[in-house]
Amino acid sequence: MNAVITDNSNAEYAISSKINTFFAEFSISKLLKKSNFYKEGGIQCVVVLEEIFGLVFSGKNLFRTLKMNPCDLSFKKNTAYRFLNSSTYNWSRLLLLLTTHIIEVINRLTSEDRATVLIVDDSLYDRSRSKKVELLSRVFDHTSRKFIKGFKMLTIGWSDGTTFLPVAFSLLSSRQEKKILCPADTKVDKRSAGYKKRIEATTKSTETLLNLLNSVKGLPAKYLLFDSWFAFPKLIAEVVKRNLDVICMLKRSSKIHYLYQGEWMNLNCYSSRLLC
Repeated sequence: MNAVITDNSNAEYAISSKINTFFAEFSISKLLKKSNFYKEGGIQCVVVLEEIFGLVFSGKNLFRTLKMNPCDLSFKKNTAYRFLNSSTYNWSRLLLLLTTHIIEVINRLTSEDRATVLIVDDSLYDRSRSKKVELLSRVFDHTSRKFIKGFKMLTIGWSDGTTFLPVAFSLLSSRQEKKILCPADTKVDKRSAGYKKRIEATTKSTETLLNLLNSVKGLPAKYLLFDSWFAFPKLIAEVVKRNLDVICMLKRSSKIHYLYQGEWMNLNCYSSRLLC
């Protein structure tokens, strides 16, 4: 039986080449500077980000690579964790700047008549094995109907019906102090992006959503889509003020009323009339 030996070096070189081209075409180095990514000395931020970015597409884990194959990276463990844990780097701004640039490219290739939307979703970010993550809290998982350790990931994405791009995000902890398992670091500079994210993590989710919408207001979008969890009349009214039409499933509640054909009614009353 003949053994087949596969060499991954060519595949990894191809991945590295494409990532390098992507970083050059979208001027990632300039976007990093605009997002407050600076290093006084040592390896440049763009180099560290490009190599970490490449690990994802190569199916490699950063922790295991640093431990088992450190020679595969041009930097040491301390450099990697300082880069990822810095409170001064504005990752949200970097994401928005990059996706805005990509959307501009997409707009040049597609019709102006297509419908463009912003999509809001919150999903569970499970950190059950974590012990010392700042603001780690007990959050309710609607799938398992249990509380687990982690966060809620609130995300806003942009889509034209074919392409989907995440444009803004927020990791939400619990607003109840008794459910927070690890406190926030009090030594973080209050002027930094990291401190603002820590404050945002314990802010009401609907308020955070509106703040995220304000940050992406320059993107070309006609509609905002979200599920019934966010379908509060007050929130819908605030979204409409931002020149976005809302598409969502409304809440069935006897306490929430809508004006329909000159009459205030809840969805239960409206459904009853349809059946009649």
